Amino acid sequence: MFAWFQRLLPKSGDFYELFESHGATIVEAAKALDALSRGEGDAHAQIATIRDREHDADDIIRKTLHEVRQTFLAPFDRGAITSLIGAMDDVIDEMQSAASAVELYEFSAFDVQMQEIAGIALTASNIIAEALPLLRDLERNGDRLHKLTGELVSLEGKVDNLHDAGMKAHYMKARDGGKTLDFIVAREIYKHLERIADAFEDVANEIDSLVIDHA
Repeated sequence: MFAWFQRLLPKSGDFYELFESHGATIVEAAKALDALSRGEGDAHAQIATIRDREHDADDIIRKTLHEVRQTFLAPFDRGAITSLIGAMDDVIDEMQSAASAVELYEFSAFDVQMQEIAGIALTASNIIAEALPLLRDLERNGDRLHKLTGELVSLEGKVDNLHDAGMKAHYMKARDGGKTLDFIVAREIYKHLERIADAFEDVANEIDSLVIDHA
């Protein structure tokens, strides 16, 4: 286990720290995905980073579920805790799925729309990282959290538009140039990139539910 990751993990059942630790893995994976899409650094190293951070996130969610079972007094309803950490885990799982598809198809021809979606994923990751510490005082931070979740939902809408534009461009190339296989591979990459954005919106909804219930 990486030293930086060990330092992230709380020594006891502090759910806030567990949320924030998981958020840190998402940010690191998103940085690698963004660099991968832009051809920065070694592609295999970026994919390995995403995979490693996903494994770190799995360790955190296992610890969270253990603490949920063991902790008598939790800051939120147990279902809310597991729903939020589960939604966050879906984000990094989808990042790994995207990276695995890139590796499987030996894909490197990221178009502008793909790069923009990866950039949006990084922006959304940073928004999540900003939002999670605010959960420590929902009453005081409710308005700010609502604004941040609104930004996440807005970013998901931008991804939908980029997805449609990118797929349309690939379809036109395939139709006019007979590049059917290229279209199929691009569709697979786009599918996973779009799912990352969908997962971010789910995180936003979970945070909004906490704000509604506790702020």
